[in-house]
Amino acid sequence: MLVVMHSHATPQQIEQVVAAIRRMGLTPHPLPGPTRTAIGITGNISVIDPRTLEVLPGVLELIRVTKPYKLASREMHEADTYVRLPYTTIGPGTFTIIAGPCAVENEEMILRTAEFLRQQGVNLMRGGAFKPRSSPYTFQGLGQAGLDILARARQRTGIGIVTELMDTENADAVQSVADIIQIGTRNMQNFSLLRRVSHSSKPVLLKRGMAATLEEWLMAAEYVMAGGNYNVVLCERGVRTFSDHSRNTLDLSVIPPAKHLSHLPILVDPSHGTGKRDYVPAMALAALAAGADGLLIEIHPDPDHALSDGAQSLNFESFRCLLSALHRLAEPLGKTIN
Repeated sequence: MLVVMHSHATPQQIEQVVAAIRRMGLTPHPLPGPTRTAIGITGNISVIDPRTLEVLPGVLELIRVTKPYKLASREMHEADTYVRLPYTTIGPGTFTIIAGPCAVENEEMILRTAEFLRQQGVNLMRGGAFKPRSSPYTFQGLGQAGLDILARARQRTGIGIVTELMDTENADAVQSVADIIQIGTRNMQNFSLLRRVSHSSKPVLLKRGMAATLEEWLMAAEYVMAGGNYNVVLCERGVRTFSDHSRNTLDLSVIPPAKHLSHLPILVDPSHGTGKRDYVPAMALAALAAGADGLLIEIHPDPDHALSDGAQSLNFESFRCLLSALHRLAEPLGKTIN
């Protein structure tokens, strides 16, 4: 349900509607717009008598939202969402690059990568302190020591940090370091984890589950937004199919319908999507052409000796060449690389 206020509605009238919704045992979500405020309602809306809200001062109309994902839907929030950070903004008109190694291996490597990225004009670095790995015998990340390294890299270089949260136990530690909290594909439907980050003040980068439909993905975003964190960024990272020519099947066809159904920005991870560094540049350029709002991409100063996912990581020179190509393509598409 969506309560649309008159353009001349006062803050007091908006608060009166919000209070009335709370008295019904439902959750109001004020959504300020350029010309008027709308108030989304989540909960068991079958108990609502629309007349009790329609007659309140300042109310223009009530609209029933048909999609199961309410807050993530364009029905409730027509305008595109911009996720604003101290370092950059993610959203339409921009193409945000988030780059870095799969895992934090040591301080020297992280600082070297952060300094390189800043020289290239990249404002956000990815790096996993906690690593979900398919095998229990492979490198699992440095944990808290890795977070400490990321914090020092930000202090030294001014780069923003994107790192993955795997469980609620480490939520406070990750939140204290991350500028964007990443939820990985295996945790897309970890609902206790989604509820935890829904109360965070940090934006959430939500990767698509490896077998998730678009609706399931948006419903996962709804969990985060329903708790009050509206700064959600979607990330397509490939789905599991019968194809064996790449690690996953990077589903760029999901971008237009995701943009049609939802106002949330969407990034693409061509590194996990292909699993092979030779394929990453082509799919990165294709993501830009398909309408994505940015990339999450793996780079490493020495990919052949990386402790995690070296086969899909670009070296610095390859990344520099890709960035140059992205700039050339972005201009005619009306996008600004940031």
